[in-house]
Amino acid sequence: MRKVPLLNHPEYVIDYVNDVNILNIIYTLMTGTVQTPIIHLTSGSISRNGSAQGFEGPGMLVVRGNKLIVDPPTNFIWGYKTPTAYAVKTSSGIDIYENNNKISSVAYDYISNDTVPHDFVDIKYLKQWYKYANEGDKINIIFQLSNFNDGRNTVPPNKIKTYFGTEVFQYMVRYPEGNPIMVYKNSYTEEVIASSASYLGSYPEYGDYTRAYNAKTFSYGWNGTIIPPATSSSGKERVGLASVKDPEAPGGYATHGTCPPARALRDVVLIAGFPMPKGMTGEHNAVIYGYSPSSGIKVTNTGDYPVQIRMWTRGSGANTVIYAEMIQLVPT
Repeated sequence: MRKVPLLNHPEYVIDYVNDVNILNIIYTLMTGTVQTPIIHLTSGSISRNGSAQGFEGPGMLVVRGNKLIVDPPTNFIWGYKTPTAYAVKTSSGIDIYENNNKISSVAYDYISNDTVPHDFVDIKYLKQWYKYANEGDKINIIFQLSNFNDGRNTVPPNKIKTYFGTEVFQYMVRYPEGNPIMVYKNSYTEEVIASSASYLGSYPEYGDYTRAYNAKTFSYGWNGTIIPPATSSSGKERVGLASVKDPEAPGGYATHGTCPPARALRDVVLIAGFPMPKGMTGEHNAVIYGYSPSSGIKVTNTGDYPVQIRMWTRGSGANTVIYAEMIQLVPT
């Protein structure tokens, strides 16, 4: 806090008397200097005691006219999931780096929740990655939120729940890095701008119940995905699709059952006026080989407002029906 001689600003003491700020009054009388009251450094939505007021949600501190102001949040705020720490495979385990500085080494046999950060990447997956990775390969394990649409500062991993809540953190964990993460939305209406349905049908040579499982897993992977305007998003990562043996597929296996829900997703994307999703084609077999049906496909929102994809299924086996909707979030 800025301090000035008492004789230069005796009115500051009056401010402290009005606020019954006994400690600052005593400090002034003992030192002959007075701290500038916060009311002279702030304006608008900051109260006399320095707290934000007059709005709800995650405001943003800015300097305007040589004074501190907390701007209220806009209807929608989003940032991007970006890495801050990664693990590198070594001959005996992993080295962990944060901000490109090595912070620890962990032998493979000692990789556990006690030795490795696991909020974003669970230990079981990390060990599986280790078995198939080459020495020197790296995997990102801790993430932050950055590049916000309203220009606010990067939010470190340990502040995400505090600022935006557990629900936002859990959404962020489920989606791949680089995806937009909606951290706040308020004062909007939902409009269904596209809907579609697709039927699984029977292909017993690929196992109809496995196909139904994959169709439902695809729907789970995309259900609830929010895509802000002028951004692209995939579905969730590591959703657990099942591979089916197929001699005609590259590699001899394919995630059969994902094309029917992919067609439903493709339909609502195109009906909404958005371009063909990356990783899809306009053909009956909608998913391009080599793209993960959930985390590999990318949908781009070329509209003016955020959209949310909703998908669900009904029925079982070959009688499974997959539904998709595109919801537009319109500010009020």
